[in-house]
Amino acid sequence: MWWMLWLLLLLGLVLWLAYQRASLATATLTLGALLAAYTAVGAGPLWWQLALWGLFLPHLLLNLAPLRRRLISRPFLRIYKRMLPPMSATEREALEAGTVWWDGELFSGGPDWHKLLSLPPPRLSDEEQAFLDGPCEQLCRMLDDWDITHRRADLPPEVWEYIRRQRFWAMIIPKQYGGLGFSAYAHSCVVVKIASRSGTVASTVVVPNSLGPAELLLHYGTEQQKDHYLPRLARGDEIPCFALTGPRVGSDAAAIPDTGFVCRGIWQGREVTGIRLNFAKRYITLAPIATLIGLAFRLFDPERLLGREQSDLGITVALVPRDAPGVTIGRRHLPLNIPFQNGPIQGRDVFVPLEAIIGGPAMAGQGWRMLVELLSVGRCISLPSISTGGCKGAVYSTGAYARIRRQFNMPVGRFEAVEAVIARMAANVYTMDAARSVTMAAIDAGERPAVPAGILKYHVTEMGRRVANDAMDVQGGKGICLGPRNYLGRGYQIVPVGITVEGANILTRSLIIFGQGAIRCHPWVLKEMNAAGDPDRRRGVREFDRALFGHIGFTISNAARSFFAALTLSRIVRAPVTGPVGRYFEHINRFSASFAFATDVAMLSLGGYLKKKENLSARLGDVLSSLYLASMVLKHHANQGRPAEDLPLVEYACRALLYQAQEQLHSFLRNFPVRWLAFLMRLVIFPRGLTYSAPADRLNPQIAALVMSPGAPRERLCQLVYRTLEPRNHLGLVQEALELAVAAEPLEKKLRVDGVKTGQITALDLPGQIEQALAAGLITAADAALLRAYDRKVMDIVHVDDFDPRELGAARIDGTDHAASRVA
Repeated sequence: MWWMLWLLLLLGLVLWLAYQRASLATATLTLGALLAAYTAVGAGPLWWQLALWGLFLPHLLLNLAPLRRRLISRPFLRIYKRMLPPMSATEREALEAGTVWWDGELFSGGPDWHKLLSLPPPRLSDEEQAFLDGPCEQLCRMLDDWDITHRRADLPPEVWEYIRRQRFWAMIIPKQYGGLGFSAYAHSCVVVKIASRSGTVASTVVVPNSLGPAELLLHYGTEQQKDHYLPRLARGDEIPCFALTGPRVGSDAAAIPDTGFVCRGIWQGREVTGIRLNFAKRYITLAPIATLIGLAFRLFDPERLLGREQSDLGITVALVPRDAPGVTIGRRHLPLNIPFQNGPIQGRDVFVPLEAIIGGPAMAGQGWRMLVELLSVGRCISLPSISTGGCKGAVYSTGAYARIRRQFNMPVGRFEAVEAVIARMAANVYTMDAARSVTMAAIDAGERPAVPAGILKYHVTEMGRRVANDAMDVQGGKGICLGPRNYLGRGYQIVPVGITVEGANILTRSLIIFGQGAIRCHPWVLKEMNAAGDPDRRRGVREFDRALFGHIGFTISNAARSFFAALTLSRIVRAPVTGPVGRYFEHINRFSASFAFATDVAMLSLGGYLKKKENLSARLGDVLSSLYLASMVLKHHANQGRPAEDLPLVEYACRALLYQAQEQLHSFLRNFPVRWLAFLMRLVIFPRGLTYSAPADRLNPQIAALVMSPGAPRERLCQLVYRTLEPRNHLGLVQEALELAVAAEPLEKKLRVDGVKTGQITALDLPGQIEQALAAGLITAADAALLRAYDRKVMDIVHVDDFDPRELGAARIDGTDHAASRVA
């Protein structure tokens, strides 16, 4: 009997050491001491004691590093090299780009919450706040989105001039060059506000501040290039675009077919060494009006004029003037009736000097590294900010519309099914804004988060798609009838643009998020790969041994953490905070360990084959993304002072995300090709089955009430939307009607209860009911005036546009080159 208790104690100690991530030496000493004590007391039969010592001996020998390397690490290194998938130089550069931040903590299986919670909340400087309240507010006031998208298919000349004069295109350019020098958070806030007013203008503003000539010059340009171009870009004397995508190459940007050959040629009247370019690009934002083209191409030097051994120098980025002979530019694409300036560029035998290369001739062939290093920041800001701004506006209008629009004698927002849709919209927007603002704070703190960039690009734009669909469902005909009164239609149309550009969402989900994160963020995998590729064989074996056994201990530890956390419903996990949100920290820790364990088993068993199993990678990427976004929600709530009113939003968002993590892990296990391993993983990850539930229905009316009522929670959720009350601003008008609804609803109820039900009021429409109630003495003259004003405002909002059939024909083409005239 005693020997059985000792055995259970020994087994429990092994699992506890694994859970605590004890070192190999510590585990060996602890187990050895316990086993010696077990032998000394003579517990159990002799054969059993010998068996235990027989099991312990290999564990002891593992501490002898030279023997371990010879017997285990060196043979396994040969196998590992065969398992390792081939990796191109461009893939390696992509993996090494950016920094590892909170994504790395989630890959660890035991995230250090202090690292996230100690990050300072994002803040605007006085100058940034003044720009948001001044020039940004004024720009929004100048916009008429129907005029832009339907009548002109362009911005009015005064808007172009205002954007240029107020340096909206120079937010990332330092003040020393004449730019605004804004933080990433301020840059994002400006885009959010403009996007709540016009997606067309937001797209126009965001591109020069994202991946393009200005950012490339800042990081890689020569001092001469910076001094020449950055002041001109800041003033708007030069309008930039960046040409990467072409007809033959979209998401596979590393396979650019556009070419440049180093040769001698004539530039500005004299013969110089330069590059002869041939290229065809499309989908290039600002191309029709650009004066300066940032061009990505593949550079060849067949005559070795640069003095290098190879002739294929690789992807290079250069600056090409619009007026360079051979450049064809000016035609436009029309992306789903969202008329931001976007179009193709072609070049035939375009000659530029070597000094056109960003960074000069020394940076020839470094273009891909430049692009992947900078893309992480731009992808975190541009599309996530546009999507968040548009969705904040959609929630702001939908909450008000659902309160003022009545059917069956009650606001449509009080129907249970509509409450569920509004709650989903609000929780999605809360998550989007949390991911945006917290990640901006990390960027401003010096991070260049490559994997979170993919997470934000994919998930924020996908949530934007769901919010746009939900807003249309709630507002119905009001949303689908285009015209000056419509404030949803163009936002709905622009959604696929965000889904498509800067890396198609399908490929971002299936190839980038997990594919990049599994190697870049894992604490041991990249070390193993580097050791396997080390030309110094002895050093390679030594480093591989260290990484391999660190990896083995890491996997065993995460298996133990996952099992115990799942078995105890995460109650064994210690949360960094107490209170109503503490449990979500515990669940994130639990799923982090499960995710890390599943990742290790998949990589070990499938090797390079995992790269081809895109659906498995996508599901693991979804788990990582859900944990990242849930972490951002908790941090965002903390940044805002943990307001109690927002707890329903936090609970809904965290529950939805963690439920998705659970379901994607379940789906991963269902489809894992090695079935016996899938069975073992399920025992470790889900020993009690699927125990986590989706958000409860009780949250829906609580969240809907927050969104449908004037007050601090609604304003916090939709912070930054352009809500100024003016005749052309629909968000201001619906907010005005919502505020009147608070006072009007008790009076409407009085009409129904004291008038209609008693027969004193027989009119079918509200204006008639108001007159009869006033005549019957049921309401005062002041009440009647309030109800009439409220009804007028509601009907102004509910009305949709209609047109003379002749107004709906295609606009006359008069042959005027508007783009060329603007540039001139």
